Amino acid sequence: MTIIWNISQMDRNAANGGVTVAHWNVGAVDRDHAASAYGSAGFTPDASAPDFKPYDQLTQADVLEWAWGSVDKAEVEASLAAQIEAKKNPVTLNGLPW
Repeated sequence: MTIIWNISQMDRNAANGGVTVAHWNVGAVDRDHAASAYGSAGFTPDASAPDFKPYDQLTQADVLEWAWGSVDKAEVEASLAAQIEAKKNPVTLNGLPW
């Protein structure tokens, strides 16, 4: 199964470039089956902190690490795997017998 996380949008403070919200999405693919999830993570940036990174110096990897501090990455990925497994092996079927 391939899992890809992305930051799709960020909100930031206009005065100092501190990111306040990161919107994320994640997709999982296993052959012909796929699942996805999305969410957002909020932050309270402190421009005076030594590790502060303004918007124009961020990488997607930086922001994903922040987001994973707010969301349980393993739990989200396990949920996607369960969704794919349910698609591969459905417990209910639909249709008509004729």
